[in-house]
Order: sequence, then C-alpha cells, then structure tokens
Amino acid sequence: MKKYIIVVAGGKGLRMGGDIPKQFIPVKGKPVLMRTLEAFYAYDKCINIILVLPVDQQDYWKRLCAEYGFTLPHRIANGGETRFHSVKNGLALVDDRNSVVGVHDGVRPFVSQEVIAACYAAAEEKQAVIPVIDVVETVRRIEADEKSVTVPRDCYKLVQTPQVFTASLLKQAYGQTYTSAFTDDASVVEALGHPVFLIPGNRENIKLTTPFDLKVAEVLV
Repeated sequence: MKKYIIVVAGGKGLRMGGDIPKQFIPVKGKPVLMRTLEAFYAYDKCINIILVLPVDQQDYWKRLCAEYGFTLPHRIANGGETRFHSVKNGLALVDDRNSVVGVHDGVRPFVSQEVIAACYAAAEEKQAVIPVIDVVETVRRIEADEKSVTVPRDCYKLVQTPQVFTASLLKQAYGQTYTSAFTDDASVVEALGHPVFLIPGNRENIKLTTPFDLKVAEVLV
C-alpha cells in the first residue's frame, strides 16, 4: 500500500519562553522539525511526507532548509485554525486509493523505527491504530468541592503519534463537522463509530513543549 505521513507543526512555542516556534528550535545543531521528518524518511524513503505549517512560517522554514542543506523530499500544506483543520488540509494532498496515512506531531522527533513500522503494518489490517504507553505514576481524579480520588492507572494509557489509518477512513472521518471533542485523529475516527486499536509506543517519543523537554532532547540525541 502507498504510505503517507502528515506532520503537523503549527506550534508557537509560548511555553518554551522564546521567540522561535518550538518546531524550529535547534537540538544538537539541527532544528527539531528536521529530525522529525528524518525519522520517517529513515523508515521508508518512498513515504510521501506532507508538512503542515502556518502560512506565516513557511518562508522561514524554506530559509532554514537552505541554511542547513535540508533536501529531504516533502510537500507543504497550509496550517488551519485548529489541529483538525490543519490535518484536513494535509489530507487534501493524499490519494486515498490503496493508501495508509499517519499523522504525527512535528515536535516528536524521537519516535522509534520499530513503532513507526508497527503502526503502518497494523493499520493495513485494522484500519485505525495509535501508539500508547503505560501510565507509571499514581493518578488522581479531581472532583467537586476540591476533593480528589485515586483511580486505577491500569485503566489508562498515554497517547502518542503517529496515529495511522487507511486513507479512505481518515478522509471520511475528517468530512465531519469540527467539534472541540476532536483532540486527536483517533477521536475524529471514533466519532464515526469506528474502533481504534492500540499498540505499544516508545517512552522516548516525548512531545517537546517546555524548556525541560529540550534538555531531555539534548540527552536523547
């Protein structure tokens, strides 16, 4: 089957505390976003990479590519008002005939090759697959009157990306009207009534959001 990956990179990096959007911040001499795209290219050099960027960041990205000599093949789609709309714009570049498509956060550069391969292989059979990891700390649920209660952590998983689907299913899902309940691609697909299957992710596949995350990223590189 033909493979696509939509990499969504619309962050402004406000929690990083700097002026550069977090996806462009260099880690060990290379912008985060370049490391993310390279992870999928290393998995399959024939994969179709679609990078979704806000219009006002696209010229800056092109300058970075020239500066770093980054020539990995990819197409660019315009970012939308929300993540939902950004993914929908990326899907417009996907041929849904006999294809699988993943959606990945641009600031998750440490997804393993094994997880990528497992997601795509499982999606060909199960149509909707997401990587998850175990919750290792105690979890409490906030209730009324400032009370809280411990909940069984075995009942919960932490969700990562890439979330991978048959292209026809994902396009159908993104034909729905947007609601705030659509927090990721799995939630959009589930709104159709289609089940989503879980496979083990890799704990290093963190989402770079804070200055602390960048310190961890330096170590992981």
